[in-house]
Amino acid sequence: MRRSHLMPFGAEIVNEGVRFSLWAPTAREVKLVLDEAEHPLERQDDGWYRIISPGARSGSRYGYRIDGALTVPDPASRFQPDDVHGLSVVVNPNAYEWSDASWVGRPWEETVLYEVHVGTATPEGTFAGLMGKLETLRDTGITAVELMPIAEFPGRRNWGYDGVLPYAPDASYGSPEDLKRLIDRAHELGLMMFLDVVYNHFGPSGNYLHTYAESFFTDRHPTPWGAGINVDGEGSHIVRDFFVHNALYWLEEYHFDGLRFDAVHAIVDDSKPHFLEELATRIRQAAPERHIHLVLENEANQARWLERGTDRKPRLHTAQWADDIHNSWHALLTGENEGYYEDYADQPLKRLSRALAEGFTYQGDPSSHRPGVIRGEPSAHLPPTAFVSFLQNHDQIGNRAFGERLAHLIPPERLALAQAVFLLSPHIPLIFMGEEWSASSPFQFFVDFEAEPDLAEAVREGRRGEFKHFKAFADPATAQRIPDPTDRATFERSRIDWAEPERSPHREALQETKRLLLLRRDEILPLVMSGYQGSRHLIPQENALDVTWIFRGGTLRVLANFGDRPLSADVGGKAHVVWSNADPTLVDGRVRLAAWKGIVAREASA
Repeated sequence: MRRSHLMPFGAEIVNEGVRFSLWAPTAREVKLVLDEAEHPLERQDDGWYRIISPGARSGSRYGYRIDGALTVPDPASRFQPDDVHGLSVVVNPNAYEWSDASWVGRPWEETVLYEVHVGTATPEGTFAGLMGKLETLRDTGITAVELMPIAEFPGRRNWGYDGVLPYAPDASYGSPEDLKRLIDRAHELGLMMFLDVVYNHFGPSGNYLHTYAESFFTDRHPTPWGAGINVDGEGSHIVRDFFVHNALYWLEEYHFDGLRFDAVHAIVDDSKPHFLEELATRIRQAAPERHIHLVLENEANQARWLERGTDRKPRLHTAQWADDIHNSWHALLTGENEGYYEDYADQPLKRLSRALAEGFTYQGDPSSHRPGVIRGEPSAHLPPTAFVSFLQNHDQIGNRAFGERLAHLIPPERLALAQAVFLLSPHIPLIFMGEEWSASSPFQFFVDFEAEPDLAEAVREGRRGEFKHFKAFADPATAQRIPDPTDRATFERSRIDWAEPERSPHREALQETKRLLLLRRDEILPLVMSGYQGSRHLIPQENALDVTWIFRGGTLRVLANFGDRPLSADVGGKAHVVWSNADPTLVDGRVRLAAWKGIVAREASA
């Protein structure tokens, strides 16, 4: 089985040689630089420059000389061995022989996501190194591995959100074939593979599109990273195609099972259909026979993208990262109330209760953190599986000044209760690498702009400036303690240690994670698969939580006490205790919970 995705961009091997295509509407002259020789290109319709070179082959190095002044890589390069400023390499995608011909994916409901940063996930920091950990993840109960962005970024170290060549797996992680071997092996083990992609901006170094395709961007929609991506103005059909083909490329040529779309609230589109609608529609049309899962990060809480059809399947996107669930948990567990936690710290338990039951806390409600902003749309009608839930992820750890994990911030009994409710709720759970054993390593913000000292200094100062409004960093001397993101030591501190689970207390933490994921598979999944019908939630007393989800196959209920006053509640005489960290004995269907105790109970339909 061989796979390739045909697209109008980039270098494509054809019978006559290699076809090179560049959209450069604002360039006056374009030459193909191929194996150190230059070949003039004739401008065609809509700003395209194309040529078929009989002498080019797989492995040929090439770039484009713009207006006789600057040689740039292919924006649709499949491989960049010499980083973002170097020449691109012609890749033959059909050279790899896949062994997963029968793999069509797994149902979304079975998903247990494991978010991974390739560079810090293993000692090697490569696709090959990660491949060696897949069996361990499967045996833990993970069913899907989600890679943080891997598109070619400047330097050797980066979170991935500074990518500038979205078709090229970063060379510091390995070759395209290494990535394919990783995915092939995952499928052999029954694991799905997801990829985080960034369609809302390009990184600050190595993006040359402004030089020859100014209309790729628009000043009408400014973003935190500069001019917005032009998805609704003149020439936008080609810009939209660039990203739609990128999504199809990862799903078809690399056989990924799902994509996570970063910060889609920053993609502003005043046209119809909206880019997000076109993106999902074209993907669904391209692979109707596969389980393809499309996940949004969307601060705007727009339920419209998550609607289900009469068959209960997603019409467009499968799910959204449930920041409201996380932020409510974090405010409740830590008591923190600065930054975006301000929107949750006023009534954390009430907000958590609504988020667990309905997905969004903010469903058209005003924000305290951003005065005048109304966030969200009604979401109570959506199934819990429309939301990816987490206690931690790369953002919520790495955006802290020192990158502390939740285990560093709260007592173990608080974390244990939160973890159980998190993993046994019917949402789709996401675990950040190392979380399953309460890893001791932080996850800090890091970049590598060694070749551009001015940019490196700007990033250092910008990082410290991010925290100047926080009380703990009001003193400039304290702010100087924030780790330098350009220092390699910051990157090395963020690498997880796979030997930790062999030692206490990490060994016990991993055992508990495995136990909870097994309970999820055996007790929660059958309910979720039976079909969702509704939910209810209430605060039975101060500092207590009571949430029930109703399925065709029965009900799932979570009761938890976060205060000092004991909680006594009627669970029902037919209830089956799935999990509890208290005495799970029910007396006449009632349970008594002391502080930081909880119970998850299931009751079958009559």
